[in-house]
Amino acid sequence: MEPDERDSVAAWWHMVVRNVRSFPYSCSTLGRKIATVCDSFTSKSLKEHICPPLMHMLIFVNFFKAPFLVDLKKPELKIPHTVNFYIKVEPGVILGIWHTLPSYRGEDAKGKGRSWYEAALCDGNPIIVYLHGSAQHRAASHRLELVKVLSNGGFHVLSVDYRGFGDSTGTPTEDGLTADAVCVYEWTKARSGTTPVCLWGHSLGTGVATNAAKVLEEKGFPADAIIMEAPFTNIWVASINYPLLKIYRNLPGFLRSIMDALRKDKLVFPNDENVKFLSSPLLIIHGEDDKTVPLEFGKKLYEIAYNAYRNKERVKMVIFPPGFRHNSLCKSSALLHTVRDFLSQQWA
Repeated sequence: MEPDERDSVAAWWHMVVRNVRSFPYSCSTLGRKIATVCDSFTSKSLKEHICPPLMHMLIFVNFFKAPFLVDLKKPELKIPHTVNFYIKVEPGVILGIWHTLPSYRGEDAKGKGRSWYEAALCDGNPIIVYLHGSAQHRAASHRLELVKVLSNGGFHVLSVDYRGFGDSTGTPTEDGLTADAVCVYEWTKARSGTTPVCLWGHSLGTGVATNAAKVLEEKGFPADAIIMEAPFTNIWVASINYPLLKIYRNLPGFLRSIMDALRKDKLVFPNDENVKFLSSPLLIIHGEDDKTVPLEFGKKLYEIAYNAYRNKERVKMVIFPPGFRHNSLCKSSALLHTVRDFLSQQWA
């Protein structure tokens, strides 16, 4: 055997011996890691493993990305004079947004891109940052119906998909959705000049809206206005009254499990507490026959806000007659008049 070959064999043999000697240590390390994982799992009950993720899923429902097969980069296929763009909130979180112009500017917008739409935000037409409810995304049919109504009424509308919704990246959490709304509102205000900007939240979005409004209030820059469509008092109360869960309320320990899960996941969306700290004009709109978020919650929230506000004229509630339920207030001929009348009085 040549010297070089002997050296290679010797090196290989030393490597084998070294690996064999370290094998028990490697097994021991792997064993400790497995034991740690097992301890972590067995230290919690099955309920603790299941309930928080389940409640998180039921509240956000962001996995349900209907309507399917929609190219969110091409909003013009769903709604006219609309452009798609993205905003980076933080590392790993990029939000997809549709900007719909007031319909009377549709001809001006033909062939224009994002920069033109962005510049149009300071044209004097009021702006709505629309914060939708749980499930689906910005192309959902009932959301598009509302946007069309507002566009025909002379509003710019920015339809936001929170982190984890639609084609927005990231994972939804209460703090995360709040940061998303604050970011979009501040981005819009930085480009709107003297044009007022309104936060409009629907259902779950009402919790996002008041969370964001409270943050803006604490920064010393209150939102120009807030509209709450079908609001709840807080997500704890809303959850135990949610139609899908209501049938289980009498099961032993069910309510405690729900509360523990929400607390564990830090999900509160406390509209009832938030409105006590706000000064922005606040309009609450609710359908009389809303079964998803019953009217009693909207009434209770209005009562809390009215009692807390120093300027009572800044708080108003409008109840819509039966026929519109949870998602269809946009079909009421009175909606646009209600919104424009309230905002024009507050922004006069």
